[in-house]
Amino acid sequence: NVSILDNTGRYATAVTTRGTDTEARVPPTPYQRMAVSACFGGPFMSQKPSVYAELLAKRMSEHDTRCILLNTGWTGGPHGVGSRMSLKHTRTLLNAALAGDFDDTPLVTQPILNLRMPTSCEGVPDEILNPRETWDDPSEYDDQATKLREMFRDNYKKENFADLGIAAVM
Repeated sequence: NVSILDNTGRYATAVTTRGTDTEARVPPTPYQRMAVSACFGGPFMSQKPSVYAELLAKRMSEHDTRCILLNTGWTGGPHGVGSRMSLKHTRTLLNAALAGDFDDTPLVTQPILNLRMPTSCEGVPDEILNPRETWDDPSEYDDQATKLREMFRDNYKKENFADLGIAAVM
């Protein structure tokens, strides 16, 4: 799925997964887990996240650039239950985003994570666009999304992102 972002706060407070099984053709293991990592690479950043967030915001403004969040990971359930996002769908979503296809597409907001998602994309089933619709049990999705939101919020407080001038996104 893909989300249209309107600020750089999600970039600065990124959540990713850790584990060797994020690579293709490696079977799932119980060791993969979500992890919070500023700018998707916190340990390797020489500056505070606010520096990178400000730089990204400046460049986006100067070049009238859109920012998207593209799920290249799991869909349809938690790790080990769902499946890897289809490479074909990932490429189609990325190409559509780069071409500006979502600029005039209706968006819906995912209420727990406050993500704005397009409702359609040619070549991608509509249910793929809303991750909740890919889970057999939508209440399980809501539980996982709530845990993820709390990870964002906890990390936001722990890293004092408000003091760095980075707005909360959830």
